[in-house]
Amino acid sequence: MNFEPNYPSILLSWIALLGGLVLLTAGGEFLVSGAGKLAKRLGMSSLLIGLTVVAFGTSMPELFVGLIATFQDHPDILTGNVIGSNIANVGLILGICALITPLPVRFKSVSRELYIVLTATLVIFFVAWHGYFPRFLGFIFVAYLLFYTMQTFRKRANNKTSKQNEPRGDNANELGSLPHIILLIIIGLGLLPFGSNFFIKGAVDIARHFGVSDLIIGLTLAAVGTSLPELASCLAAIRQRQTNILVGNIIGSNLFNLLMVLGFCGLLVPFPMSSNLFFRDIPIMFSLSAVLLPILAVQQGLNRVHGFILLVSYIGYLYILQ
Repeated sequence: MNFEPNYPSILLSWIALLGGLVLLTAGGEFLVSGAGKLAKRLGMSSLLIGLTVVAFGTSMPELFVGLIATFQDHPDILTGNVIGSNIANVGLILGICALITPLPVRFKSVSRELYIVLTATLVIFFVAWHGYFPRFLGFIFVAYLLFYTMQTFRKRANNKTSKQNEPRGDNANELGSLPHIILLIIIGLGLLPFGSNFFIKGAVDIARHFGVSDLIIGLTLAAVGTSLPELASCLAAIRQRQTNILVGNIIGSNLFNLLMVLGFCGLLVPFPMSSNLFFRDIPIMFSLSAVLLPILAVQQGLNRVHGFILLVSYIGYLYILQ
């Protein structure tokens, strides 16, 4: 990846960095607020909305980067961005959020999604061993994601209908009209990619100004940059006490990145996979997801100790990249 300066001066780079942060914060607030209200209006759980609407929406940068990399024949950017983003989602974002506040979540509510993520990771591990992502696997990934999404909405929406039907009276007025709620979500989803674009360009320029190498920028800032929408929406979820949306966002985003981003790009154009992913990055991605299974099964959530461990693990991963 060729990292040319994005702005003519370091001052403009700082302005872009701070402006991107403002847009990310506002986008996260709009998205989580709209998603929470949508869940109540439609009688769905906030976890379901986090696993689908919020997760898929905040993963759009990964999909855009993946498609551009695919058509410009840069498969390492595609695979590195997806795997690096998944590692950042769990190690960095979930770690930071758990450090800020404990994150209670029923293991039963997310176990299926975690198993899907782990299974898809194992499949990609063997694909990296062979060194090539085939078109038929892309078709399987995309088809299964569509099937999962339809089944999830059907099952979980039905389970919530009796308890959370369309609100009436003052409650409905308080939530606002459905078009207004959808507008909040659209504005939030629109601000997130703009904010992440300004933020990452400013961050790259500042990093280059202080002598950070292109390799470290590519393996860290590029991956973290496309994960910024997840971080913004997760911090907004903490502020609004919507921790189910937070956890659902992280797990759902990782699921979307693997099945849709890699799957859809591979369906369009099959691509080679670097052996470095097989020996280093994919095992780390698998380990960070796998460690959530016993933690959530026993503790029914994440506490600050877990957050510290995840964050230290991510910092250790950055260290071995040098």
